Amino acid sequence: FASGAMDLAYVCEWEKKPKSNHCPSIPLVCAWSCRNLIAFTTDLKNEEEKDLTHMVHIIDTEHPWDVYSVNSGHAEVITCLEWDQSGSRLLSADADGHIKCWSMTDHLANSWENTVGSMVEGDPVVALSWLHNGVKLALHVEKSGASNFGEKFSRVKFSPSLTLFGGKPMEGWIAVTISGLVTVSLLKPNGQVLTSTESLCRLRCRVALADVAFTGGGNIVVATSDGSSSSPVQFYKVCVSVVNEKCKIDTEILPSLFMRCTTDPARKDKYPAITHLKFLARDMSEQVLLCASNQNSSIVECWSLRKEGLPVNNIFQQISPVVGDKQPMILKWRILSATNDLDRVSAVALPKLPISLTNTDLKVANDTKFFPGLGLALAFHDGSVHIVHRLSLQMMAVFYGSSSQRPVDEQTIKRQRTAGPLVHFKAMQLSWTSLALAGIDSHGKLSMLRISPSMGHVLDMNMSLRHLLFLLEYCMVTGYDWWDILLHVQPNMVQNLVEKLHEEYMRQNAALQQVLSTRIVAMKASLCKLSSSTIARVCDYHAKLFLIAISCTLKSLLRPHFLNTPDKSPGDRLTEICSKITDIDIDKVMINLKTEEFVLEMTTLQSLQQLIQWVGDFVLYLLASLPNQGSPVRPGHSFLRDGASLGMFRELMVVIRIWGLLKPSCLPVYTATSDTQDSMSLLFRLLTKLWLCCREENHITEPDDTLIDECCLLPSQLLIPNIDWLPINDGIISKLQNKQLVRLQFGKAPGLVGHTVSSQFDAFVRAPGQPKIDHLRRLHLGAYPTEECKSCTRCGCVTMLKSPNKVTAVKQWEQRWIKNCLCGGLWRRMPLSYS
Repeated sequence: FASGAMDLAYVCEWEKKPKSNHCPSIPLVCAWSCRNLIAFTTDLKNEEEKDLTHMVHIIDTEHPWDVYSVNSGHAEVITCLEWDQSGSRLLSADADGHIKCWSMTDHLANSWENTVGSMVEGDPVVALSWLHNGVKLALHVEKSGASNFGEKFSRVKFSPSLTLFGGKPMEGWIAVTISGLVTVSLLKPNGQVLTSTESLCRLRCRVALADVAFTGGGNIVVATSDGSSSSPVQFYKVCVSVVNEKCKIDTEILPSLFMRCTTDPARKDKYPAITHLKFLARDMSEQVLLCASNQNSSIVECWSLRKEGLPVNNIFQQISPVVGDKQPMILKWRILSATNDLDRVSAVALPKLPISLTNTDLKVANDTKFFPGLGLALAFHDGSVHIVHRLSLQMMAVFYGSSSQRPVDEQTIKRQRTAGPLVHFKAMQLSWTSLALAGIDSHGKLSMLRISPSMGHVLDMNMSLRHLLFLLEYCMVTGYDWWDILLHVQPNMVQNLVEKLHEEYMRQNAALQQVLSTRIVAMKASLCKLSSSTIARVCDYHAKLFLIAISCTLKSLLRPHFLNTPDKSPGDRLTEICSKITDIDIDKVMINLKTEEFVLEMTTLQSLQQLIQWVGDFVLYLLASLPNQGSPVRPGHSFLRDGASLGMFRELMVVIRIWGLLKPSCLPVYTATSDTQDSMSLLFRLLTKLWLCCREENHITEPDDTLIDECCLLPSQLLIPNIDWLPINDGIISKLQNKQLVRLQFGKAPGLVGHTVSSQFDAFVRAPGQPKIDHLRRLHLGAYPTEECKSCTRCGCVTMLKSPNKVTAVKQWEQRWIKNCLCGGLWRRMPLSYS
């Protein structure tokens, strides 16, 4: 295997308190969600607080120092943490049998509340999982060159664990306790919880380890071990159903297995304890990973459940020909692979990327050196981490921790052994694309490791781009956050990645393009942040997201005059007429529209003034920056060649013009040099000319000299406004590019000097002490805002938590970004003193 496959991106530690110590016997847990939130526990114990505070800490990977610690209310040690498929809810379970379900308060990633839960009094929970929702994709590496996303990421037929009326998957969770009980809780749509608890089998025995997986037919498989390698690992099939408004559980015993190291005479009593038991994926119940250990070493085995024919004695074949034709089949566990003796394993992390494991896919993956999803991580007590192949368990990459020495002579090793226990990971999780690994070590520190997609093999630029592109497309299709992919993007890749991503997107069908239209813009924005030559385009992409949202909202306010109108909505008809009638006179375009569709209440129109003002200001800013062709380092440059966006602005100008006839005070306010000038129609005329130059993407012409001359005159006719661009945000990702380890502390924002990029950019962003602005409502908040605000974890956009206006139209606008920012990022509450 190649070296350099894994390196530390950042480490975040707790402030050292003089009297705090760690409790080595306490297990730690962590969970990583598809939105790139990490939930974890620590074993820090202070002398003042005698008991261990059972906190759940939640961070987003872009701002790890901004930790939100939830006082979980668990009375005992937290044994399990599990995110749901959408990454917006978290389950926690403890050693007292209590299970709690946490969800975001007001959709804020740093504000959580416990709404529902269940319990099995006094019975520690050893395994916990959300029920399966029936959504399963497979990534086909073999098809990574295909044009259609549906071929690359195909939907696998998979039944939900339980369905409501009409086939909608029912939400809920399943847990296994130490005394051999299985408990299932179902969340009904009305908020009620149905819980039922059953024994796994008639002879209940102690369950030290367990794991849960799901079958394509909608059943649940539970694996259990009593912790001793001389006992069998048992498997049970669990079926959940709802009968007469009650939850019903049926269990059935499946074939069990003995670990091979216990039947192998050479190792018979060497590994007395089974320390890890995991299904290789939550939707692959036929493959299981086992680890048996003693005080100093471990061995790992991978087993697979196969259908095998049962040989039948000849006597029976003569009596009953039916048996002779068709061999009876039985299920049997067979060992796939095993490691040699390893150092003692302290934690295991399994891949979440649903990569297809057919022979051709595996062969292509191996030829192109594309390994995400194929490796699982093992952490050892000496502080090192190995990545091994999930099928063959062969070593693919290795990371030596700070304390684990690279192999040296015997003496130093002996000296080390006596120095006391080494720092090692007690809990680990792989990200959703397997390009990053988070570990919580025995000192409570959080380490973020980067894992190269090729496991350190040197590839040509084209191939590296293809790997990252494939995973970016996967995130685009699933809606998962792609922060972990950005860890691997170097500045010289940005331009290429953005272009290729756009090409791939243009190859999809129109319906899919529409679904992904905002997601791809947000993706391009986050890529452009990573290189100094593309940084100005970040602002353009964010402005474009804002424009798309405004355009949709304003068009949705238009109402058809008669209810039985034909198929087109007023918004669609507006688009059609504006693109058909290329007249440069705004009033001639307006005449073709049915004005009665545009009639709105006066209060509604007035409440939209700030958004209308932004449209007016932006159009003026763009036209005024046309003469110097808006140099590429200035924001706004890419709009001058973007026919679709200019077309949207043109439609909105027409709508605003009509609304201005109804209520003049809702029009954008311009500061003009002459009183008689009709600013709206002047801007519309120039905008139309510019739009005509680039309305067809493959046939873009240069604007003629008269247009440029007229735009040169604009600053003498109108005051050119300042556009409030979004700040280039304060996250960690751009500080990680030079591969230097960044050290952080929980609770302290780093005074990191960003790369040179942001400095040339500060000219466009408000300095501290200047009035702040609500970026989505376009309201000024003053230099020292008194209103509570929230900011986006991805783009840094700021907006007020509570709506100052109760008009329906404003509500409709706010609904667009109540759950996530327009760029798809998560909201976090800001401290009041953020100025």
